[in-house]
Amino acid sequence: MTPEDAVTWSEMLAETTEQLGDANEARWLCEHASGVDGDEFRAALSDYITSAMAKQLHDMVRRRLAGEPLQYVMKRWAFRHLDVFVDQRVLIPRPETELLVDVALTLANARLKEIDRPLNIVDLGTGSGVIGLSMAHELPLGKSNVWLTDRSADALDVARGNLVGVGQKGGGVRLALGDWWKALDVSLKGAIDIALCNPPYIAHDDEEVASDVHAWEPHSALYAPDNGLADIRSVVSGAPTWLAHSGWIVMEIGYRQGNEVRDLLQNSGLVNIEIRQDLAGRDRIALAQHQASA
Repeated sequence: MTPEDAVTWSEMLAETTEQLGDANEARWLCEHASGVDGDEFRAALSDYITSAMAKQLHDMVRRRLAGEPLQYVMKRWAFRHLDVFVDQRVLIPRPETELLVDVALTLANARLKEIDRPLNIVDLGTGSGVIGLSMAHELPLGKSNVWLTDRSADALDVARGNLVGVGQKGGGVRLALGDWWKALDVSLKGAIDIALCNPPYIAHDDEEVASDVHAWEPHSALYAPDNGLADIRSVVSGAPTWLAHSGWIVMEIGYRQGNEVRDLLQNSGLVNIEIRQDLAGRDRIALAQHQASA
């Protein structure tokens, strides 16, 4: 006999969809609470939900209705080929940042054809670690040494947890606490092949920031002084010292910062400067190369 108050996942999914007004979010939360995804969840729709699962789902729905971002509610999100842990200590990974990795991977694979050693890669201000860990995960095994740096010990704790999910390819990944380039050992000066960075680049008075982003995501990873350019300046100023000959720096920037960032890169002595656009056609990725004197 089945208890009269027993509820199937199909019924719970319908109820959650009505509460949230979003079928996709309802399905993701139900899948998360059930512990199975995709076809496995669909196969379990006629199963009865346990009291523990119902409690977890109701708590997630309550938090989502209160405005907490879905990614923080679930404490996980997909980024490229990784499924990563995220919470309020770090930014939520975004599609624009996946483009940053795309650009860096192209440069990295070209560089591997030029040198006979593993690449030295640094992800400055790593946050959850998704940028640097994606590089380690998607490059050939044994072909990269990746440093994840952050001035936030809390952020590095999140990155450290996500490193476990990279498996064997995480063997060449190291974590370092510190402000931008200062986190690195001095032995790496002039030895970095690819430096990646998604710095804080939003001006403190920017009125375009979504209310939920401002309310929930860490301000230290979002906002920067000098109209959003202060941290970009710090990163660019150190690039000539830390990049290897023909090494690259690749940064995510604000869509209105292209011209100013181009000037910063030129004034630092870097060459082959490009400002690339995101899928919406807005300036988003800045890259430049270091040509050290012979």
